[in-house]
Order: sequence, then C-alpha cells, then structure tokens
Amino acid sequence: MSKQLIEDQHFQGISFVEEKLEIGDYENCQFSNCIFSNTNLSNINFIDCNFKECDFSLAKVANTAFRDVKFVGCKILGVRFEDCNKFGFSVIFQECLLNLSSFYKMSFKTSKIKNCSLQEVDFVEADLTALDFSNCNLLGAKFDGTILEKADFRTAEHYTINPEKNRIKKAKFSLTGIVGLLEQYNIVIE
Repeated sequence: MSKQLIEDQHFQGISFVEEKLEIGDYENCQFSNCIFSNTNLSNINFIDCNFKECDFSLAKVANTAFRDVKFVGCKILGVRFEDCNKFGFSVIFQECLLNLSSFYKMSFKTSKIKNCSLQEVDFVEADLTALDFSNCNLLGAKFDGTILEKADFRTAEHYTINPEKNRIKKAKFSLTGIVGLLEQYNIVIE
C-alpha cells in the first residue's frame, strides 16, 4: 500500500484529535490553527510545510519526517523529536512554546529557533552547531555532551551550560549570560 501524496493544501481550524490526519506525504501544505495534541503523526512526511498557531502537545512523531518545515506561534509541549525520521530533518521554530520537548541526539545543522520558550527541553548529545537562540528562554534546558560550537546565546536567557561537559568553541554569549556558564562552580558574581 503506497502513501498518499497531498500537495498545496490549506488546512484551517481542524482538530485532528477527532478527524485523523491521513498517513501520507504532505508537500507544500499550510496548517493554520489546527489541533494535533495527543495525536499519532507517526510515519507521515511533512515537506515544505508551514504550521501556524497549531497545537502539537504530546503528539507522537515516530518516524515522522520534517523537511523544510516552519512552525510559527505553535504550542509543542512534550514532543519527543528524537523519535522522528532524522534524514533531512530541517525545521524553523519561531515564537513557539516547546517546553518539555526532547531533541536527544538530534542534529540542527540546517534548523533555526527564534523567540521560543525552551524550558526543560532535552538537548543532550544534540548537534546544535551555529544554532541561533535569539530571544529564547532556556530555563532548565539540559545540555550534556551537546555540540554548541558557534551557537549564538547572546540574547538567550536562563541557560545553564557546563563548558566542561559540552563543546562550546566559538559560541557567542553576552556578558550578562556568563553566569549561566559558571553556575556549576558555585561562585558569587556581583
């Protein structure tokens, strides 16, 4: 049984909790104000798709492909992206709520994250080379064995990164953000 190809469609205000999204390849599709919370999106391919103000909280993404996908103003709580299809993974997150999600061992080499809440997000052993964390809240985000080389944290806030356990060569930090690099030493900075 072959997957269905759905191209150039606009889905507006649909709750896929009640109406199941068909397994297939979605190319150049737009999803606006749709609800995917607690839904199973496994084995679906999203290619060149845009999601605007959608809710993906606790969605299952086993073997789901996200290739050149943009999320704007979406609620994406507790999603385990490490379960998705890693081949060609390329996403842009703008103004999204990604709290409690996991990117364990994921590569973000062609992805972007801007103006997002990333509280308690798991970035353990992820490759975040040159990723720009502009205006992101990283309170409680986990970095361990993470590649952060050339990443930009200058306008990010609330991060705690142990330079001894992560690769941070040429990463950019603001002077006020230095505290997040020294926290493990339990020193007082005034």
